[in-house]
Amino acid sequence: MALSFIALGSNVAGRFASPAAAVEAAIDTFRVNNINILCRSRLYRSAAWPNPLDPEFVNAVAAADTDLPPAALLARLHEIEAEFGRIRRLANAPRTLDLDIVDYAGLVSGEGESPLLPHPRMADRSFVLLPLAEVAPDWRHPVTGRAIDELIRALPDQQAATPL
Repeated sequence: MALSFIALGSNVAGRFASPAAAVEAAIDTFRVNNINILCRSRLYRSAAWPNPLDPEFVNAVAAADTDLPPAALLARLHEIEAEFGRIRRLANAPRTLDLDIVDYAGLVSGEGESPLLPHPRMADRSFVLLPLAEVAPDWRHPVTGRAIDELIRALPDQQAATPL
């Protein structure tokens, strides 16, 4: 089993009552998809990027054990997104569900069939770092070695994620 951190986000309710309900339902779905949730953060709210006029996002991070290798885990996450109604057309468009592997057992990869790990933009996103700090307060970036609290302090002031 490998310890993984998965970021979740939604800003379109789809068939759910709200984006928050979609994120909660996705976490419940993990259990039947060979992704064992160890703990999860509370929900956070953040402005949509790059267009802050889009609906705001609800985000969370889950710590999970899985025996799926990284590429298979990412494929499974994309299947779950599709089940939740996500259609991949435009980059950064509003979406019913966004699932990303933030870190997979500290692995650094991105060649061939393997996804880019750790997530290449995670260190610049408060909506990832703040919930990640809740589930892994001692986490360090596998490439830079920087502690999560140091990464959070380095975020621009205008980038804010707030607990729901």
